[in-house]
Amino acid sequence: MTPRMTAQRIDGKAFAAQLRERVGTIAAEFEQEAGRKAGLAVVLVGEDPASQVYVRSKGKATVAANMESFEHRLPEDASEADLLSLVERLNGDEAVDGILVQLPLPGHIDEQKVIAAISPDKDVDGFHVINAGRLSVGQSGFVPCTPLGCMMLLTDRLGDLSGLEAVVIGRSNIVGKPMAQLLLDANATVTIAHSRTRDLPAVVRRADIVVAAVGRAEMVKADWLKDGATVIDVGINRLPPEPGAQKGRLVGDVDFGGASEVAGAITPVPGGVGPMTIAVLLRNTLVAAHRNAGLDVPESL
Repeated sequence: MTPRMTAQRIDGKAFAAQLRERVGTIAAEFEQEAGRKAGLAVVLVGEDPASQVYVRSKGKATVAANMESFEHRLPEDASEADLLSLVERLNGDEAVDGILVQLPLPGHIDEQKVIAAISPDKDVDGFHVINAGRLSVGQSGFVPCTPLGCMMLLTDRLGDLSGLEAVVIGRSNIVGKPMAQLLLDANATVTIAHSRTRDLPAVVRRADIVVAAVGRAEMVKADWLKDGATVIDVGINRLPPEPGAQKGRLVGDVDFGGASEVAGAITPVPGGVGPMTIAVLLRNTLVAAHRNAGLDVPESL
């Protein structure tokens, strides 16, 4: 009987720590050259507890990376006009290189209108339609942080992706579509699969690379995977708590235990893709700072 393989764990936490350290070093050099620190403005509307945690962590990470953190908080009942006015002021502020409006926004505010109001050159989240268009035609712009982080992990693990077959499960504007475009740009053969895909397991089973981004706990099973596939699990889902526990455990969109016996490499949840998102946000902010200051972007970014 052939022994089962054990997949290599792709350590996103360690990779993100190295990226943040590199960003911090380059940020200090930028300050010397530009005479100011790179600056990231984060806008939070309302009191959503998860959003408050994200904003705090982004602020701490920004300061730790030798950059300036500008935090703007608006009340839950702030008008759309108030938020758009703040975005316009930040667009014109030369100390601000990147603008991030924390989502979700309260229901009375049109998220797409707010995203469209951010200058594409300060859109370090990569959500603006102009940056989406730049990505689709191969021009230089900002790519959403999560798929760019996934791409960094993939190229670190596999090197050249040319000719590999990749399946992206999920078609969101934030992860699925830009992830597919990045893989296509790297000369992979790409399939975007989704809830209407016929015989989804058979489609996934063809793939050398699987990126799961659907938001359904442990949906991708071991028998969906090709032996030796590289699996990037973007999902983060909390299971119902077990008896006696206050919180359920966090899991991804992939059944990690089973998949680990088939895949060649896999990201864990937590500790895989998640830490990459903030690290890439810092990287994008520093890229924006160099462009805004008229300086060449270091190749190491």
